[in-house]
Amino acid sequence: MNIVESFFDIADFSKVAHPFLVEQKKPQAVIAVTSDSGLLGGLNMQVVALALKELERIPGKLIVIGERGKIYAQETGTPFVAFPGINDEERHSQAMQMRDYVLDLVLGGAFGYLKVVFPRPVSFTVQRVEIFPFLPFTIPYKEGIRKNMISELILESHPADLVEYLVYLWIGQKLFEIFGLSRLAELAARFVHLEESSQKLKDLDAKTHLEYFRVRHELIDRNMRELFASRLMYHHS
Repeated sequence: MNIVESFFDIADFSKVAHPFLVEQKKPQAVIAVTSDSGLLGGLNMQVVALALKELERIPGKLIVIGERGKIYAQETGTPFVAFPGINDEERHSQAMQMRDYVLDLVLGGAFGYLKVVFPRPVSFTVQRVEIFPFLPFTIPYKEGIRKNMISELILESHPADLVEYLVYLWIGQKLFEIFGLSRLAELAARFVHLEESSQKLKDLDAKTHLEYFRVRHELIDRNMRELFASRLMYHHS
């Protein structure tokens, strides 16, 4: 990523007219990254809800990754395109596949904006749902670097083609990173949920033991009272 971003430090691409750079009055594509399994304490629902809220601001297409997000989107009646959930072994190929899919739509003129909604693992116990904007791409010029740019560069390719390829590489890597963060958030949320469930089961087990011994003592006391009552009746008879 440092090598890719360093290309923007030697040449001024800010005036290049390309769909990846120019803000356009077109629909947006919003990718919601969810999981294929439950036990996430509503995290998947938050991702879909935030994605739908963003689409209310700028209408467009909802792209859902993961079975859970697909279920929640179906419940809202919102049209969407579904992709399988993130698989650790196939995470890189999934990121490249998603990149190629959305960028083909952008280059075809279908969308002017691209954003990803995903859960970020702030800590082991805290996950925060965030929106990451991809397009229009903001050139990462470092502070003061524009003064040192080379004014006369001999470019083998057209500047627009260079921008397209650099953004193409950048989005693929960013999606790969986001997919990894989403998996970390998913695993952390599942662990916290299971830990809470384990504690609830321990509390329930202790409560059940107390209830068992209470009922058992009541039965013993009742049987003893009935036995003494029977012996008294027998002696009186």
